[in-house]
Parts: sequence; structure tokens; C-alpha cells
Amino acid sequence: MADDQQPSTPEAVTRLYLTLGRINRALRRDARDAPVGHGALSALATMSMGEPLRLGVLAEAEGVSAASMSRIISALERMGHVRRQPDPEDGRAFLIEPTESGRALVEAGRAARMQALGGRMASLTPGQRASLLQALPALEALVD
Repeated sequence: MADDQQPSTPEAVTRLYLTLGRINRALRRDARDAPVGHGALSALATMSMGEPLRLGVLAEAEGVSAASMSRIISALERMGHVRRQPDPEDGRAFLIEPTESGRALVEAGRAARMQALGGRMASLTPGQRASLLQALPALEALVD
């Protein structure tokens, strides 16, 4: 079997899993000046991608319980980063969306993480950077 046809070994899968997690945590640490935590910033980013959402839909998208998301949204609302509005299809429910300050917070957080990632990539050798960029289509395919 050619190298590109070798099945992934458990060791390779573990290395990839650990490395992706460590990269993610390192970038969060590098951009730790954010005024809200990672969970709140992630929820704001998800809300910024489309129409106002119900809390349960947002909780599911973020992979947290509705109670946890409720606490996050309450804190973001107190800070002025989200607003609630009645759901026109169900008077008992509400929709949440980011305010302009919430959207600005997402952009600032994203910019800080991109700067941190760019700095880490700059520390690689040209060959390492080329290998990393060549692997992007495969990494993107893992998301799909």
C-alpha cells in the first residue's frame, strides 16, 4: 500500500486530536485579553452568523445545556452584548441576537486569534509552513 493509502493508526489519530486541541488552547491563551470567556465569545460568533436564534437552538449549536447557555446569555445581556426579543411565532419564547458591541467583540476576538496564529506560523520554517498549507484541504475535509 502506498503511504497516502495507509489507514490512520490509533497513534496518528491520537496525535492529531491532541495537537488540534493544544493549538486551540494555545490560541485562546495568546488572546486572553478578551473581556468575555471562550464560551461567551463562541456563542456570540454563532449568533453573528445569521438570524436571531432561540436559546435552545444556540445551546445545541454550541454543544452545551440550555441552562448553561441561559447563564452565558444573561451575562452577555447585562454587558450589553446581546438583546432578547419576543419570538413572533411563540409568545412564550424569545430570540437572541448580538448587539453592535457583541459583533465588535467577535471581530476583536477573531483578530486577536488570527494575529496569534500568524505569529506562531511565522516561527515555523518555510518548509513547515508549506506542509501546513498543503494539509489545509485535508483538515477542511474533516469538518465536512
